[in-house]
Amino acid sequence: MKFLLGTKKNMTEVFDEKGTVHPVTVIETGKLVVTRVKKSSEKDGYDAVQLGFGTRKVKNINKAQQGQFKDLGNFKKVKEFRTEGESELKVGDAIESSIFAEGDTVEVSAISKGKGFQGVIKRHGFKGGPRSHGQKHSERAPGSIGTAGIQRVIKGMRMGGRMGNDRVTVKNLKVIKIDPKNNVIMISGAIPGRRGTLVEIKG
Repeated sequence: MKFLLGTKKNMTEVFDEKGTVHPVTVIETGKLVVTRVKKSSEKDGYDAVQLGFGTRKVKNINKAQQGQFKDLGNFKKVKEFRTEGESELKVGDAIESSIFAEGDTVEVSAISKGKGFQGVIKRHGFKGGPRSHGQKHSERAPGSIGTAGIQRVIKGMRMGGRMGNDRVTVKNLKVIKIDPKNNVIMISGAIPGRRGTLVEIKG
């Protein structure tokens, strides 16, 4: 399994050799360093690879992680990826964007934009009440939410509430272009999150 971490930059368009335009999301990647390898045969109980990404000041890293990282670097983010069987990677190995090739199909995960508390029209796509016959303050109201028999709100009722800020995974996206010199990888379509969101890429 291939995996990569990066930060979302922006969206743009890229033309291929045939002149077809592709909407892409630009992801800025960097050097990933393997900080730990977990093995099911040992006390961990499962196979996984832990990667460090980005940099930050030493004072902002707890002492437990400082002892784990040692001379590997001062990482801003640490993510763990499950592997099928024991990985051949070792602690200290580096992973770069060149691990993927143009045309590869990938799966991308990120935290979506937080939209705060929203009503049922924006959150669930309700059409709202009628705009006539004396309707004054209930155009965006949810309508009836209870029942006559059990006299309580049923679990799972679509109502207003917090929207966004969820982990979203988008599958079957294609790698359109890779620029190893500038640590940039361009992936087709839209990817969840705002600019600067940490993005996980798996292939």
